Amino acid sequence: MIPLLIAGGVAFVASLVSTPFLVTWLKANGIGQPIREDGPQGHITKTGTPTMGGVAIVGAGLLGYLIAHLKNGAIFTWAGILTMLVIAGAGFVGLLDDWIKVKHSRNLGLNKRTKFAGLTLVAGLFAVLAVDLARVSTELSFTRIGSTGIELEPVLWGLWAMLLVLGTTNAVNLTDGLDGLAAGSGVFSFSAFVVVGFWAFRHPEVYRYTQALDLAVVAAAMTGACAGFLWWNAAPARIFMGDTGSLAIGAGLAALALTTNTHLLLPIVGGLFVMETFSVIVQVASFRLFHRRVFRMAPIHHHFELGGWPETTVIVRFWILAGMSTALAIGVYYADYLSTGATG
Repeated sequence: MIPLLIAGGVAFVASLVSTPFLVTWLKANGIGQPIREDGPQGHITKTGTPTMGGVAIVGAGLLGYLIAHLKNGAIFTWAGILTMLVIAGAGFVGLLDDWIKVKHSRNLGLNKRTKFAGLTLVAGLFAVLAVDLARVSTELSFTRIGSTGIELEPVLWGLWAMLLVLGTTNAVNLTDGLDGLAAGSGVFSFSAFVVVGFWAFRHPEVYRYTQALDLAVVAAAMTGACAGFLWWNAAPARIFMGDTGSLAIGAGLAALALTTNTHLLLPIVGGLFVMETFSVIVQVASFRLFHRRVFRMAPIHHHFELGGWPETTVIVRFWILAGMSTALAIGVYYADYLSTGATG
């Protein structure tokens, strides 16, 4: 338990303290977020707000993870190391995207193919190394090894892992449209994996993987990093996380699901991210097939904004949905544990 507290605490303080310095530096160098012209008109006032704040999230998360291992009992594992590396890798792709937006003063960064290629490379390397070095189970799983009995084999599992990383990074990226929405939701989602990892560590006879505590430390560090950043990112935001933060958060959640053998639990853990992505899919499909829009604007948080909800109302209510998703996921995880007949 102590390594988890150290990881979360150090990451929280590091993110909380470093973010205002990052804001000052970004402002001094004129690094501000361009706002899309076809978005809600109320967002135009946010033009020029410092972006690329995800640097603070990734940096604080990495620091919290490393410092936690100074405590006896926390041991570096390949699963934990690779999860932190995929977070940093996806964050780097996002950083390039953000930098191009700022440099050219437009809301478009890397083109879709380049961005996709970068994330695919990061996801592919993670998938290969997770099997070769971390010895991650290649079974399709819900809450634990043996929960579905479907063996994918390394190649198919690798493709599935890449799909999960790409899908989750995109989902978090779509959610990052209101002040604090993605960061607050990330706190809930990462906290779910703190519980999952620590519970698996305490019950190795059920979950059958040895990297559980290290993965819980990763999740705790990212929880603290997102919470510390949220202090400055909450409405009205003094800084945006940018793609640097949203892609890193998405990659981290996907990697944690893959390494803790909770692939199919991830859509419940990140229920809000799924809802946001589904709203975009429905909107695009409806417009292309029927030339009609289902929502006033997608992702769905903009639909409620244009319907008259204040931005802060949308954010808080969506945080409630994210919290309920986390609670449901933990409940399902614990119910499955009870179904195994294990005690304690």
